[in-house]
Amino acid sequence: MSELSHVGAAGDVHMVDVGAKPVSRRRAVAHATVRMAPGTAQRLRELPKGDALATAQIAGIMAAKRTSELIPLCHPLPLSHVEVSLEVRDDSVEIVASAETAAQTGVEMEALVGASIAALTVYDMAKAIDKEMTIAEVALVEKTKEPL
Repeated sequence: MSELSHVGAAGDVHMVDVGAKPVSRRRAVAHATVRMAPGTAQRLRELPKGDALATAQIAGIMAAKRTSELIPLCHPLPLSHVEVSLEVRDDSVEIVASAETAAQTGVEMEALVGASIAALTVYDMAKAIDKEMTIAEVALVEKTKEPL
């Protein structure tokens, strides 16, 4: 296993110096699941446009754009695209968030933050009717880098 990228030999934390790395086109995709009672999922499916899912989608996009303000050692990145999609299933909401940039470092954290905040927003919007909801399986599912 390699060393932690944000921790020095003496245990001090630092922002990784990416100044010597070439700019590349980078993309990352993350996934999150909000598990809930089937009745809660049904209620979410029945909401009109502009509902809790649209709110969660916008929250995820906004959060991805502010990742460097939320996670102290993340580099601020010029995001070229962020997409968050939500699908209500029988007993869950599945969330996929993607982020893209042309930069010297990847966008994994932006995709993960987007998925996580969208999941937290779904949780917040439905917690009044479902006290047993859980957020699970927040994971990076794809990461690509192409030279420019």
